[in-house]
Amino acid sequence: MQKIKFIVAILILLVMVSCKKSSTASLYTPTSSDATTTATFEELQQGRELYINNCASCHDLYSPDDYSATQWRGIMSSMGTKTRMTSSETTLVTKYVTRGH
Repeated sequence: MQKIKFIVAILILLVMVSCKKSSTASLYTPTSSDATTTATFEELQQGRELYINNCASCHDLYSPDDYSATQWRGIMSSMGTKTRMTSSETTLVTKYVTRGH
């Protein structure tokens, strides 16, 4: 019985460690003035939420400023297929990380 309790405790610890969330405090937060001809304010907000809630489950979050819009499109094209997000959701995340460009 002690061995089972020990194994369960180790499994719980592993799950807790693997569910680590990245800090979102330094991430770009869209404002209404950030809307572009290709991305509304609401789309940028939705993209941010999807980015935080989906991408952080596997790795640390990168600032949109870490890569150019062209680089982000390539990254999202590659990563989008590895997620459970729909193509519409991937598009929203791409709009967020490229700041609507």
